[in-house]
Amino acid sequence: MDTIFTTWRNICKSLLRIEHGIANASLAVFLLASLSACANSPNGKALEESLAADPRLKESPASLSTPTPVATTESNSSTAKLPADFPSEIPVYTNAQLLEVSKPTNPAKENVKLRFSSTDPSNYIQSFYQTEFASKKWEIVSRPAEEGQGNLTAIKDNLRINISFVPNQNSGAATEFLIEYGKDTQPSAVMPQPTNSPAANSPLPSPSPSVSPTTSPVPQKVESDQSEVPQELRQYVADVAQLGVLKLRSPNQSSDTNNTLPEPNKIITRRDYARWLVAANNQIYANRQAKQIRLAVASSVAVFSDVPKTDPDFAAIQGLAEAGLIPSSLSGDIKEVKFRPNDPLTREAMMLWKVPLDIRQVLPTANVDAVKERWGFQDASKIDSAASRAVLADFNNGDLANIRRVFGFTTLFGPKKSVTRAEAAASLWYFGVQGDGLSAKDALQGKTNQ
Repeated sequence: MDTIFTTWRNICKSLLRIEHGIANASLAVFLLASLSACANSPNGKALEESLAADPRLKESPASLSTPTPVATTESNSSTAKLPADFPSEIPVYTNAQLLEVSKPTNPAKENVKLRFSSTDPSNYIQSFYQTEFASKKWEIVSRPAEEGQGNLTAIKDNLRINISFVPNQNSGAATEFLIEYGKDTQPSAVMPQPTNSPAANSPLPSPSPSVSPTTSPVPQKVESDQSEVPQELRQYVADVAQLGVLKLRSPNQSSDTNNTLPEPNKIITRRDYARWLVAANNQIYANRQAKQIRLAVASSVAVFSDVPKTDPDFAAIQGLAEAGLIPSSLSGDIKEVKFRPNDPLTREAMMLWKVPLDIRQVLPTANVDAVKERWGFQDASKIDSAASRAVLADFNNGDLANIRRVFGFTTLFGPKKSVTRAEAAASLWYFGVQGDGLSAKDALQGKTNQ
């Protein structure tokens, strides 16, 4: 108790030295008096015991060292990286994030797989890779069957790449696509002879005229027999084909040979007809610049969300939109935000695009009764209101009307019916109206005279 009393007395003396006013000094005097009074009392004994040091600390002193932290597991959230041996020949879509890399256990038989995610629509990505493959001399083996769906496969220098597209199902959802690449394992056309064969060291025999032992067979052009073209359209198709404007983007198909058109009875896509329309008009009016369609330039802002600048047909499709020849937001059709380039071309769409290039003026107003009265179409009410204006204007062109030249006499127009390649080519045989127009035949004769 004497120790406690001495401690408190020292505290009180210290408080008396502090110049904090009379209140602090009074408090110190009070504490000192209280301790003096209880020094020998039972309560003082209890206070001494309560303030005494814990005897257990003498036996086991507390450690003042830093406590050992509890182990934690850190999640690896780093972004996947391209393999160190990733071929530089393979283009990489810039607006895409690499999510996963799967390396094969047996590289000789399996491919490396890369999974990407992008905020861009799948058709943007598809167009980018098709353009890149074409510009970098890849051989495209297969293309997606529909826009943004299916696989795109290409080969270059014994390297095969396959791109699988998964189109957006919901607005705003990310698009994922898978890239697989590895060695091209297609069997060679030349079978090597065994080294232990006597013939291995002997001179090679002269090759057969039909088989070459040193080169792979060259794929033959897919050319159409002229008899496949309907008889009524045969001359039209032959003339337009000679202009060299019927180019196709389908693999293993070429229309370079005069008077031929691969698979003429196959349905034509909107993108192919747009490209043919611009090319045919500009070829036929090669000497009349005022009637040519200007191609879009690189600085143009894409008007259709599914035809970006990377699309191989951007210049033609965008050029038609900028000229007001196809419906778009530029012509006031705010709902036409997509072009749907790989959809089939319908009869009414063909008329809506082609007739303005014939009459070179505003289309007349039209209604169902007027179309039915002129053409006698039983399905006039099914024709789109905008297309019906072109259908009505086409009637005034007599025998040079597109409908008469392409479809002959009919009381059913079939506005939603798809157009074949041969029909599309026939519609491009003549541009203009009676007394002021040119045909593909006229253009060919002009070239011959020159």
